[in-house]
Amino acid sequence: MSKKVTIIGSGFSGLSAACYLAKQGCEVTVLEKHDRVGGRARQFESQGFSYDMGPSWYWMPDVFEKFFADFGKKVSDYYELDRLSPSYRIIYKDGPLDIPSDLNELYDVFERIEPGSGPKLKQFLKEAEYKYNIGMNDLVYKPGLSLTEFMNTQFLKGVFKLDVFNSISSHIRKSFSNPKLIQLLEFPVLFLGALPENTPALYSLMNYADIVGGTWYPKGGMVQVVNGMHQLALELGVKFELNVDVSKINVANSLAREVVSKSIHKEFDVLVSSADYHFTEQTLLEEPYRNYSKKYWETRKLAPSSLIFYIGVNKKLPNLLHHTLFFDEDFETHSKEIYTDPKWPTNPLIYLSATSQTDATVAPEGCENLMVLIPIAPGLKDDSATNDRYFDMVIARIEKQLGVSFKENVVFRRDFATSDFIKDYNSLKGNAYGLANTLSQTAILKPKLINKKVRNLFYTGQLTVPGPGVPPCLISGKLVAEQVQKYMKQN
Repeated sequence: MSKKVTIIGSGFSGLSAACYLAKQGCEVTVLEKHDRVGGRARQFESQGFSYDMGPSWYWMPDVFEKFFADFGKKVSDYYELDRLSPSYRIIYKDGPLDIPSDLNELYDVFERIEPGSGPKLKQFLKEAEYKYNIGMNDLVYKPGLSLTEFMNTQFLKGVFKLDVFNSISSHIRKSFSNPKLIQLLEFPVLFLGALPENTPALYSLMNYADIVGGTWYPKGGMVQVVNGMHQLALELGVKFELNVDVSKINVANSLAREVVSKSIHKEFDVLVSSADYHFTEQTLLEEPYRNYSKKYWETRKLAPSSLIFYIGVNKKLPNLLHHTLFFDEDFETHSKEIYTDPKWPTNPLIYLSATSQTDATVAPEGCENLMVLIPIAPGLKDDSATNDRYFDMVIARIEKQLGVSFKENVVFRRDFATSDFIKDYNSLKGNAYGLANTLSQTAILKPKLINKKVRNLFYTGQLTVPGPGVPPCLISGKLVAEQVQKYMKQN
């Protein structure tokens, strides 16, 4: 008789876990709080505009291929990818720089900005490739339960080449001195949740993912990845129950027995939570059954939250790319206002996504679909007045860069900030990206996949291993499924 597994949440980690567990022969049911699957990656539509609510960068295509290959499938069976070229644009104080997708062209760009830096970038990426390959094979695909997981010859030989104990800030500055190039190489770690000087140089693997792996776009939006995983799960026999807001996990004799919501009481043999780890522990579970104390969570270093504007414009705008990063204000000041002295940013860096530049299906004809994101410190209190102030600020900066006004052409606007992350996702302090990837919160030092007090309760998602981001969440689902399988064999 197959084991019944219930999964709370249908984000990327929940969908991944559901697929792997169904493949193992489990009878899997996924409970989702919202009216559609996807969690933070769900999509919404209004007035003919379609918006990915969460992730908008498609990096590490090899991880997605590996996921679907585990089920005898290919990415192309479920969605179509385009590689963006240029990959993205950076707006510096003295103007824009387009980042070419062609590696040789990028070497020339570096050389033009800082003579001698082209060959240095080539060496930097060679080292980053090593970190990517070792990191993905010997770090990321490990459950993080014991140091013995990393006691293999290849990893031990290469541990110092991984630069775990050096900062990425110092690592980059060994090779480059131009502020533009430094910002370009540091930006991927900005969302990892710590200042570059506090982030291990191991994470230059993100530069390899960015520059060599490339920036891609699934036609129809990132939701197409969700739809593909959802379709795969259905093909494997997974059942989905929507609009189920779980309010409690009942435990007896060291076993989770049922989950409770207003609409259901569901029993199972195994429970996997891909909901916010902190919420699962501190709200759904009674205190004797928690892995971690309230104080533990209060001392965790969190990645940023975000103030997001979803904007519909009723005319086409010139000089837009799919992805644009505005580094026209002080990089260091904004970073400190996120991580060191948390406050609403004075003059924030901003990220602009214009999917309508690539995909005509996401906006009415002749219109633009924009998403503007400001990274902010988690835990800040947001309100409509604050949102309006930053909306006016970012629109003015975008208009200045494009050389055209369009504020009067905004026909749709939706704001999403810290309070929304808490309301929609039960997110700890309204964070958007999980735990910071500092050395003290890496691998075995992250919250564990397994509950040590409730034998059949497991966790997956961005607050446990491997960490934040879409590819890590796919991997997290696989890792938790492996732990569930071990538990079932023993019981």
